[in-house]
Amino acid sequence: MSSILTTNPDSPANPPRAPLTAFVFAGGGSLGAIEVGMLRELLKRGEHPGCVVGASAGAINAAYLAGYPSADGVAMLEALWCRIRRQDIMPFSLLGLLDIILRRRPHLVEATALRKLLEKNLSFARVEQAALPLHIVATEMLSGNEIVLSSGSVVDAVLASAAIPGVFPPVRIGGVDLVDGGVANNTPISVAIGLQATRIVVLPAGFACALRTPPSSPIAQAMHALTLVIARQLIRDLEFYTKQADIFVVPPLCPLDISPYDYTQCGRLIDRAAENTRAWLDNGGLERVFIPGELRQHTHADHSHHLADA
Repeated sequence: MSSILTTNPDSPANPPRAPLTAFVFAGGGSLGAIEVGMLRELLKRGEHPGCVVGASAGAINAAYLAGYPSADGVAMLEALWCRIRRQDIMPFSLLGLLDIILRRRPHLVEATALRKLLEKNLSFARVEQAALPLHIVATEMLSGNEIVLSSGSVVDAVLASAAIPGVFPPVRIGGVDLVDGGVANNTPISVAIGLQATRIVVLPAGFACALRTPPSSPIAQAMHALTLVIARQLIRDLEFYTKQADIFVVPPLCPLDISPYDYTQCGRLIDRAAENTRAWLDNGGLERVFIPGELRQHTHADHSHHLADA
């Protein structure tokens, strides 16, 4: 069930009448860098969305593109991802852990660092001021309902969409506590359908299908598990909505052995995704609707191919 907190003229309550192409950005932690490589090649081929929709890490990409909908904008977004380290987003410390224990704080880190990063890099203050219609998906913490943010503070909207429960505090907007959009709808194709998009290009972050060992930290394990759930949800959504719009899914990277908690490989993820997307476009990816096999459940018996060799 979707709730709209705003009255933006491009919201699902007042859908546009003309044919509309929507870019939909999925969540996936550090794997959100993959979407930037996809985006680089799509814009090079002249693909330009009429609106953008994003959830979780994908909300960052969607918001940035909405502010700078050009190849130069994507280049700046790429530079941002290449600079980001985990401490810029989740600055864990011993004092912070003690604070959780002593004061029973219900989240691991404050969102101060991520807020500063967004305030510094997003080019507009309010969602409705973006150059492209922008719709950011979050989740109402108590009910689990999907909330679509189409106006208001863009930094607050992105923070809410990326607020991993238990890691970041919820963000209160319109009297409602909101958390990560991935909980309700990580790849919000349904929102694009609600906007009456007739053509949808999905940019999925995918999942680490070729990890050799389980992630070492509890948060890394949780994020990896979430990306697996996300991929399965996306398959179901694609099968359900395929008759309501032309939906093209850019294939995610495979094999991939990078955790969504690892921000040290973003530059290489971007370049590899760009190469992968270029090959997909050359093979007519935007001319036929199909679900990439890379999204379906699979394993790699031979892990000899991994990012370090790409």
